[in-house]
Amino acid sequence: MRGKLITLEGIDGSGKSTVLERLKAHPAMSRVVFTREPTTCWIGEAVEHAIHSDTDHLAELFLFTADHAEHISKVIQPALEDGKTMISDRYSDSRYAYQGVTLGDRFDDPIKWIQSIHSGWTIVPDKTILFDIDPKIAVGRCGNRGEQTKFEKIGFLERVRANYLRLAEEDPGRFMIVDTDRPIEKIEADVVELLTSVVQALY
Repeated sequence: MRGKLITLEGIDGSGKSTVLERLKAHPAMSRVVFTREPTTCWIGEAVEHAIHSDTDHLAELFLFTADHAEHISKVIQPALEDGKTMISDRYSDSRYAYQGVTLGDRFDDPIKWIQSIHSGWTIVPDKTILFDIDPKIAVGRCGNRGEQTKFEKIGFLERVRANYLRLAEEDPGRFMIVDTDRPIEKIEADVVELLTSVVQALY
């Protein structure tokens, strides 16, 4: 039986990564394989460098996309073929949402263009949990964790959030939206409940 792919998405400061670390220690998630994008391979390291530099936005997109291809080839596809349930911290929707903003001055509909270059080879997630939050609150959280990246500005994140909500509206059967302007314990409980029900339903 083919495994299932669940992805966690959201703007910077949405609480996604914090909840993910809690999920890894949760008994209900003991058989789940956790992964992430950018990856920790050399291409992922190049992506991280691009995030913290003034790399051209189109070049940046292709670095993200190359990392995604390597991730699918070396991690996602083998695990799914082995029947495992995967949870990825960020995936292709991050590119559609974030680079859909950075490339807004180059394409009439950058999201559709970016989706088109993924067509035919990416693996579409079975379910995606979108951590949704007001960008003003998210930026405050980002500020509390130290130096901010170029992606952690309120005007930018407002547009990224709008892109995420557009993606969710276009694919309501895949996306599940969670309000993350709440205490972390309540978010964790809701996400664990969602994930448990999703995994049971998918199988």
